[in-house]
Amino acid sequence: MHAFLASLRVAAATMVVCVGVYTSAVWALAQGVAPDAANGSLIVAEDGTVIGSRQVAQGFTEPGYFWPRPSAVDYNGAGAGGSNKSPASADLADRAAQTVTEHGAATDRPLPADLAAASGSGLDPHISEAGARYQVARIAAARDIDPAGIERLIDIAAFAAGGILSQDRIVNVLELNLALDAL
Repeated sequence: MHAFLASLRVAAATMVVCVGVYTSAVWALAQGVAPDAANGSLIVAEDGTVIGSRQVAQGFTEPGYFWPRPSAVDYNGAGAGGSNKSPASADLADRAAQTVTEHGAATDRPLPADLAAASGSGLDPHISEAGARYQVARIAAARDIDPAGIERLIDIAAFAAGGILSQDRIVNVLELNLALDAL
């Protein structure tokens, strides 16, 4: 019986340290070092309402907006994950074909791969710079604005995901769409 009680005390102490102390320390450190990221990288409107997060994709389907990558989880942050379908899956091929059709891709103007393929989490908030530029004509026609203005927005918003070590540039779809609305 003595060994059993000692085991319970060790288990309780371990839970207090690992669950309570460690979690509180990590939370406090995150709040001190990067409070915006620790609290979800939220984008808040002037009236205080939350528009979205810089870190979670949202589904835009109207022609006057940039469209994100497809999502296997319908952009639901609580259910992040891929489709777990094989690259040989007919369902996956059908979804990709539908996406290519929705974007109006043609053989002389192929769709950038990131616009046809979902990310591993289904929640990637970024698309490639090429993916953004691919959508300029559709957006300019829907908004009846000069495509050069949209191209300038992409130039401003694009950044190298890997810092100076990366040549590939990406853009955040939500931030780009908010910039479009501000035009």
